[in-house]
Amino acid sequence: MSFPHAHPALSCAGLTFAWPDGTPVLDGLNLAVGPGRTGLIGRNGSGKSTLLKLLGGELPPVSGTVRAAGDIGYLPQDAALDTALRVDEALGIAATRAALHAIESGDVREEHFTAVGDDWDVEERARAMLDQLGLERVGLDRTTRELSGGECVLLRLAALLLARPAVLLLDEPTNNLDLHARRRLYAAVDAWQGVLVVVSHDRELLERVDRVAELRDGEVTWYGGPYSAYEEAVAAEQEAAERMVRAAESDVRRQRREMAEAQVKLAKRKRYGDKQAANKAVPPIVAGALKRAAQVSAGKHRAVHAQRLEQARERLDEAVEAVRDDDAIRVELPYTAVPPGRGVLLLRDLTLRHGARLDGDFEVRGPERVALVGRNGSGKSTLLRTVAGELEPVAGEALVRVPHRFLPQRLDVLDDELTVVENVARFAPDATPNRVRARLARFLFRGAKADQRAGTLSGGERFRATLAALLLAEPAPQLLMLDEPTNNLDMASVRSLVQALEAYEGALLVASHDVPFLEAIGITRRLDLDALTSSHNGT
Repeated sequence: MSFPHAHPALSCAGLTFAWPDGTPVLDGLNLAVGPGRTGLIGRNGSGKSTLLKLLGGELPPVSGTVRAAGDIGYLPQDAALDTALRVDEALGIAATRAALHAIESGDVREEHFTAVGDDWDVEERARAMLDQLGLERVGLDRTTRELSGGECVLLRLAALLLARPAVLLLDEPTNNLDLHARRRLYAAVDAWQGVLVVVSHDRELLERVDRVAELRDGEVTWYGGPYSAYEEAVAAEQEAAERMVRAAESDVRRQRREMAEAQVKLAKRKRYGDKQAANKAVPPIVAGALKRAAQVSAGKHRAVHAQRLEQARERLDEAVEAVRDDDAIRVELPYTAVPPGRGVLLLRDLTLRHGARLDGDFEVRGPERVALVGRNGSGKSTLLRTVAGELEPVAGEALVRVPHRFLPQRLDVLDDELTVVENVARFAPDATPNRVRARLARFLFRGAKADQRAGTLSGGERFRATLAALLLAEPAPQLLMLDEPTNNLDMASVRSLVQALEAYEGALLVASHDVPFLEAIGITRRLDLDALTSSHNGT
């Protein structure tokens, strides 16, 4: 269903898309988006990111059309940049800037003036935009390899804002941002004057939208107001739907009872007629006629009651269909108890590749839960990758003394060319196919979903598949390292993850900007990398 905009700035008609292996995503979707801020929500795997890519021209549809009143700017969910790019190249101003510098150096060829056009203040605007987004320390001549994942997201957003598109599409823009950076992004969203469509699981961001569009079962339903208004509307819909189910169930029971009572009455009449014929109370010819009439009448009664019962069942099916049955993942972690005094991890005089240095010893013992906190670029992901053995430290050592598993922020554990089942089997070669599929079912990969190629998964689906692969791996992890684990999960799945981690008896090392999530999983200690980095820079 499309929102009735008289003059939509962004629309699609008959939009159909399927992955190369034939997996359908959208079938004949119609959508019209007007001015203002729209929050696009839906369950993991419902097609939100795919829809944004189609609207942004990043994917070609199988059929259908997309129209926009002006340029479209698109920020993808995985906003990684080519690490060889300079910042001005990432911002799209390198050519203009080079022409400006040439003119300032005395080179007055016409081609330079053409390249600059009317954009004489491009450097000032670029620096102002970087300052606005909290990237004041990022110089235009730096390379993006020096930036964190969160800074890359903000840099790509800065490039879009500098280009001033009529339509801005943002896919999970707060995923890798610290609290400070999120506030900067919220301010940019609040100030946006054009058309904005944002896919997000960030409640605070969704409270800033003018309307919510829910993508569900291939159709879009509109709700006025921010996310809290959407929740209230859905709760009211659910309450009404459940009342309809109860009424329909009552009707089915009544129709069954009436059908049974009618059958009893017909059976009594038949016995009475048979008795009359046996006693020769009526002539045989009359008895035969009465018998035939009774059979016809009984047939009609059965047909009428059967039809009423069938109609009641259909109404019940329709009522049940209206009730949401959103599944949540069931994360059942292996038995991984660690005795309280046992050494799990030791960081000794550790200097990371990007800035932070831990002087002396930092030790994790027993089932401790340590949160890595700090602003984007402070080294949280670098520390996790160093502990996981993916990066060598500049100095010092990271000693892990128990079986461990690492869930990276970029979810690059899976082989895109393999199916979900095949990926999980790689981590547990001794597990039977039935055991692998049973574990995947708890992560909502059932039937054909389990046979889907990893490269076609949405962000949330990829997280679930990666988590399933790591937790089924052998030996079971006694230290679980998670890098921004809630980034791509819908709210129901976050609750399931929290419940699973509450029951986990191993040690946790978690990098996250999601404060409610950290509080919910019972963090026992925090390691502030901002303090370490500033201390190191001050020496």
